[in-house]
Amino acid sequence: MNPFITRGYAGPEFFCDREKETRDIIDLITNGNNIALISPRRLGKTDLIRHCFAHPELKDDYYTFLIDIYSTSSLRDFVNMLGKAILDELKPRGRKAWEKFLTMLQSLKAEVSFDFSGTPVWGMGLSSIDNPSTTLDEIFQYLSQADKPCIVAIDEFQQIASYPDGEAIEAMLRTHIQQCANATFIFSGSRRHLMGKMFSSPSRPFYQSVITMGLAPIACNKYAEFCNMMFAKHDKAIEKDVVEMVYEKFDGVTLCLQRVMNVLFMNTPTSGTATVDMVDEAVDYLLNLLNDNFETMLSQLPEKQRAVLFAIAQEGVVKSISSGAFNKRHHLLSPSSTIAATKALIDKDYVASEKGNYYVYDRFFALWLRERNK
Repeated sequence: MNPFITRGYAGPEFFCDREKETRDIIDLITNGNNIALISPRRLGKTDLIRHCFAHPELKDDYYTFLIDIYSTSSLRDFVNMLGKAILDELKPRGRKAWEKFLTMLQSLKAEVSFDFSGTPVWGMGLSSIDNPSTTLDEIFQYLSQADKPCIVAIDEFQQIASYPDGEAIEAMLRTHIQQCANATFIFSGSRRHLMGKMFSSPSRPFYQSVITMGLAPIACNKYAEFCNMMFAKHDKAIEKDVVEMVYEKFDGVTLCLQRVMNVLFMNTPTSGTATVDMVDEAVDYLLNLLNDNFETMLSQLPEKQRAVLFAIAQEGVVKSISSGAFNKRHHLLSPSSTIAATKALIDKDYVASEKGNYYVYDRFFALWLRERNK
């Protein structure tokens, strides 16, 4: 098995560092604190949560539920995803565990089906949830009365702000959470400005209701130790400068590092050594695989947005998107047009804004854009 995992959580032996963050999350959660975990995507927030859930302190004494609501667009979507996640987590724990949950779901009782072994299946369509507010009440009633304390992690939590009546739904959730003494919550999000508004604005329901944690890239020296150990376990070696070279090229973004190291490991024969000469070859291999996808993404953008996207990719990081120098350098129409195009690119997740700096979210896409624009 290639030890550089590029999708999902495969266990502690394939997980790099995050020792302090893991300890902090476990300590805060087990002492009754709700957490907002905020960082750009692809730094490993979701796998960190799964890593914490796998620790005996949480795994043995709590029910742990994790949902990713990035693809949801309404309270009905949210309730459907939360209910399914709870049932899926309870099923392996035996009939007594899941039966108590289903008993609470009076609004959906007739909709839950069972497979040939008598195990419940959450196979209902969204249309089955006639009144999502009522079903949400029932789910929180279960969380309040479960026979173990519960931890609910909601990934991409800022998505709720885009729902119809988003702030009313925030208020509803806040009320449920305040009244649910048997559960603690982790709100994970990648849109810093949206998450910041939700938890730091006095006018929003979740104001001062959580302890906020950031997530920085894994330190280069820690990741280098991990890479050396993984290669050595499989009778392979890696030159000292390789990890630093990859780390700098992708700004320490975990998923990007893992993808490149996965290919380097794949291309290194047993008893062989991964060298710096192999890095560009590995990156080019990945860019070629992603080429069709990136072409499609680019073709979906209006001309003005494409021009701004190319300009941001060319610069790497743009500190002042409206400056005359930046617009002149890249032959853009006007600062106001650039600002409007950048806002649209942020909304579409093509561009990210962190502390006034703008950059292309996907580091591979940024590299591909630079190569294409040569």
